[in-house]
Amino acid sequence: MDYTSYLGKRLAQLVPVLLGLTVVVFLMIHSIPGNTADALLGDKGTPENVARLTQQLGLDRPLPVQYLYFVKNLVSGDLGQSYRYGQPVQALLAARLGPTLFLTLYAVGLSVLISLPLSILAAVRQNRWPDLAVRTLSLGGFVMPSYWVALMLMLLFSIKLRILPLSGYGRSIPDHFRYLLLPAFTIAVAQAPVLIRPLRAKILATLRADFVMTAWAKGVPASRVMLAHVLRNSLISTITILGVNIGWMLGGAVIVETVFSVPGLGSLLIEAITKRDYPVVQGLTLCMAAMVMCMNLITDLVYTVLDPRVDYGK
Repeated sequence: MDYTSYLGKRLAQLVPVLLGLTVVVFLMIHSIPGNTADALLGDKGTPENVARLTQQLGLDRPLPVQYLYFVKNLVSGDLGQSYRYGQPVQALLAARLGPTLFLTLYAVGLSVLISLPLSILAAVRQNRWPDLAVRTLSLGGFVMPSYWVALMLMLLFSIKLRILPLSGYGRSIPDHFRYLLLPAFTIAVAQAPVLIRPLRAKILATLRADFVMTAWAKGVPASRVMLAHVLRNSLISTITILGVNIGWMLGGAVIVETVFSVPGLGSLLIEAITKRDYPVVQGLTLCMAAMVMCMNLITDLVYTVLDPRVDYGK
């Protein structure tokens, strides 16, 4: 099977996954306790007003009928109208997508910058104090909740030292890097241990490989051996792990964006769930799921390019 056929096969596999996802998302959203009309009307929620708004929104229809309307609109590219904002869901997603993507890519870059040198240090100093220190720090990153890390960073750098903004997104690209440094670092602290442990193990295994031993015996400089032989072969599996965990990073951004008041998809999702804004929640969930699946697909394609031993037919 050639590369084009492999890509077409993978894209075709996404269709039933997305269809099944629409069913799960629809049922989960409508199982949330509470009434949408009550949440939207607030103090004005008299029985007459609630009944009238419920009928206007089409929430009095049976769930199978509502689902069919949802899928019909989805096929035509219409994610619906927000109950709360009165705007098309696509417009809301487009306005909030930029901060979330910037934050996620920022966090990916920081996690790589943290995990790569620490993994190399731990591997070349195996069972010595640098290795033990790195493994201890990675274990700490696993157990620390993201919201606690976020609050501690805010307390230190924003309130005590006052060198970084407490919240927001900024207006220019330099502002984005400055405003999102603490949120991105919060996500990276949780992501880096996921990369450090397997990368360290892979580097250790590669260092013992015959082709690396041969390079040492030929007198190849240490820097060239590490870059051209050890890291090149060790990073292949790490790229796969990183790509898969980007989905987790998108989920973690929901909490982090809320803590730091970043105007992204995560904070919009929390607002929509609170107000029972079904179209927005459904659109956001499908958007995030599609981003995760696309990232997994890109990871698989990059893996096949980096490792020519991969059989496209499998």
